[in-house]
Amino acid sequence: MNGFITNLNVKTGDYATQGKPALALIDSDSYRVDAYFEETKIPQIRAGSTVRIRLMNGGAILQERVESIARGITDQDNRDGPELLATVNPTFTWVRLAQRIPVRVRLTDVPEDTLISAGMTCTVMLNGAAKPHIGAAVKHMAAALF
Repeated sequence: MNGFITNLNVKTGDYATQGKPALALIDSDSYRVDAYFEETKIPQIRAGSTVRIRLMNGGAILQERVESIARGITDQDNRDGPELLATVNPTFTWVRLAQRIPVRVRLTDVPEDTLISAGMTCTVMLNGAAKPHIGAAVKHMAAALF
């Protein structure tokens, strides 16, 4: 796999032990952005919709496509548990807010000189939309090696 080793916690003389992580491997070919759009905006979004992504670090604006839209979320106050669905709390003490629906954007066309790091923050703008969506996060599919 292509990627980056991080949190390498070994020194000369250490032995690898089954079940004890020694490092994390970030798969550089699996970066994605998880954006949380208000449910009122979802009718404008489809898998394949084009978006612009502006990283908070000031890098190039990325042009990407929506990979998928979540088909279920749960309320964090649900006493039965999240049931493997995204947990989104849509309420404040005095007003009910529109639910936030996870929208996944796969990063496929990142310029070589643009640093991408899992956990970064970015702004996702649906092409053709009047307002940007702020508060998306760069994610990855990581494999911990044991």
